[in-house]
Amino acid sequence: MTDTSGTSDTSAAPHKAGAFDIRNIIGALMGIYGVILVLAGLLGEHEPDKTGGINANLWTGLALIVVAAVFIGWARLRPIVVPENFDRPDDDPTRPAPQRKRPPSH
Repeated sequence: MTDTSGTSDTSAAPHKAGAFDIRNIIGALMGIYGVILVLAGLLGEHEPDKTGGINANLWTGLALIVVAAVFIGWARLRPIVVPENFDRPDDDPTRPAPQRKRPPSH
């Protein structure tokens, strides 16, 4: 069926994984840890003798924020599209039906 603009109204927007995409979860966790480490690097005590003269918390936090941005950007640019029609395991005619346990007969 087409509307007055000539486009089909049966083609709805594809359903995407969204927040449940593992890349978003990994990106969010790395971003949170990165922000915590950046704050620790800026506000915490800096011990250059232990780290060779660099602020390890600051640089590690910044690297985690960059990696988090890459993961979230990857999920936004190439989202996982959930297919509308897929075979569910219980709909598979080749799979045997589950056996029900029968009560013992006395």
